[in-house]
Amino acid sequence: MILRTPLAGHLPLLLLLLLLGLLLPALTPPFCHGKTVNPTDQIQLQPDQGLPEPRAYMPDAQHLDFVYHDHEELTRFLRATSARYPNLTALYSIGKSIQGRDLWVMVVSSSPYEHMVGKPDVKYVGNIHGNEPVGREMLLHLIQYFVTSYSSDQYVKWLLDNTRIHILPTMNPDGYAVSKEGTCEGGQGRYNARGFDLNRNFPDYFKQNNKRGQPETDAVKDWISKIQFVLSGSLHGGALVASYPYDNTPNSTQFCTLPPIWLLKGICRSSALCAMFQTYSAAPSLTPDDDVFKHLSLVYARNHAKMSRGVACKSATPAFENGITNGAAWYPLTGGMQDYNYVWYGCMEITLEISCCKFPPAYELKKYWEDNQLSMIKFLAEAHRGVQGFVFDPAGMPIERASIKIKGRDVGFQTTKYGEFWRILLPGYYKVEVSSFLPIEIRVIQMRQYHLQVFAEGFAPREVEFVIVEQHPTLLNVTLQPSKRIEGIGAMGPAGIGPGLGGGGGGGGGGVPGPGALYRPIQAPQHYRPQGSPYPGGAPSDNGIFSTISNGLNSLYSNIFG
Repeated sequence: MILRTPLAGHLPLLLLLLLLGLLLPALTPPFCHGKTVNPTDQIQLQPDQGLPEPRAYMPDAQHLDFVYHDHEELTRFLRATSARYPNLTALYSIGKSIQGRDLWVMVVSSSPYEHMVGKPDVKYVGNIHGNEPVGREMLLHLIQYFVTSYSSDQYVKWLLDNTRIHILPTMNPDGYAVSKEGTCEGGQGRYNARGFDLNRNFPDYFKQNNKRGQPETDAVKDWISKIQFVLSGSLHGGALVASYPYDNTPNSTQFCTLPPIWLLKGICRSSALCAMFQTYSAAPSLTPDDDVFKHLSLVYARNHAKMSRGVACKSATPAFENGITNGAAWYPLTGGMQDYNYVWYGCMEITLEISCCKFPPAYELKKYWEDNQLSMIKFLAEAHRGVQGFVFDPAGMPIERASIKIKGRDVGFQTTKYGEFWRILLPGYYKVEVSSFLPIEIRVIQMRQYHLQVFAEGFAPREVEFVIVEQHPTLLNVTLQPSKRIEGIGAMGPAGIGPGLGGGGGGGGGGVPGPGALYRPIQAPQHYRPQGSPYPGGAPSDNGIFSTISNGLNSLYSNIFG
């Protein structure tokens, strides 16, 4: 008698399934094994295999995973993205860190390899503090989003067609290499390999910065001296706020360099002394473009999922109204990058603190991307607000390095080698001053009045009124006329007299003028700085007991809160 089991009639099918089970792994295409796997799932399934933890990025992967990428992985991702999207990306290095790691910059634009006339250059800088890497990863994901969405997202397409976006994911790769994931506070990895805080290593307008220049900051200074950036964001961690210039203040050698009063509770015993700390530390240091900087900060904060709520990261830390703050009102610092960008080159940079924890666990990165994605994109689009145009000579040739300022706003900017200029302004009437050296004539649209002043070497300065409206930038072309020639008067004016202000791109004093030199009716600098010295008798040094104490407290405060 044949004994039958319930499975007996299905033996051929079972044998077939068994055979397929043995063959399928061998038949699976190689690229299937590159699929992202949950690390915990792999460990549970194969506990004894000793497999390495799967990484997010493979050279031929289509998606970037939410993990932290070391410098080698970051480099591979950037190179592979540039190779895959040659019409949208270009990769270049602005220099090397102390330990020899490249400071990679990726341009994302429909014209990535060369400047296209009329397109503003903007930038993001991440990871200036090595132990604050959320911004580093957000910038990698921003690159990925731009290149994969260009053909499907009309807003992204418009942005890339009309803007050149330069992204430096990490300015401090050496610091990142010694940082530890999950560390929310402290200073390990914050500094570069020589122990310097790179966000205290730039020249400062308010106070002499005696700290020795570092390769990373020197590379960034050289970079922004060669490209006329219009807008910039620097990504940090340790708080949730958009901070805008100035970061420093004329009184920064006083007690105003101490942290705010909420940090001093329990330290100071005298209510009068605490009141003095409160008075100094709460004082904002406002730029001539304060309205624009507040607007830019609000654009980021309001498009962020949480920032504009102004909720404090901890009960002991401050809450920021609308998610923004003036840098010096939060805590003053000397040698910051955002002040340098603005005062030296007219680039409007703000500091974006995007995570309460400096180095949060990798599983939180996806949420940070969701919180920041819209803000990062909308912020860059602000480069198209305000006024833009060209400065020409009478023959229609562009005038390079003409100095421009908005009347009443004494921090200026310069034209590119194609004579282009951009300035972010809110709706209103303005006058512009253009000089290669004369103010100039301008046609306008309608609404708040501004005056543009233009100066260029060998040309008469001109001043022009124009209007900014909300819907689109004002286009403004300025033609400068050659200045008069007067025998015995040099291009810098009478002997020994030069421009009243120095500048990032030029300067120079007087000298004995040669015959046939040019006469300028109005003396004008090649680059504007705020009028007058903020400190009598020259820039103060870092010497003195109060400075030593306050610098130490500032360093402690920075390590804790960003």
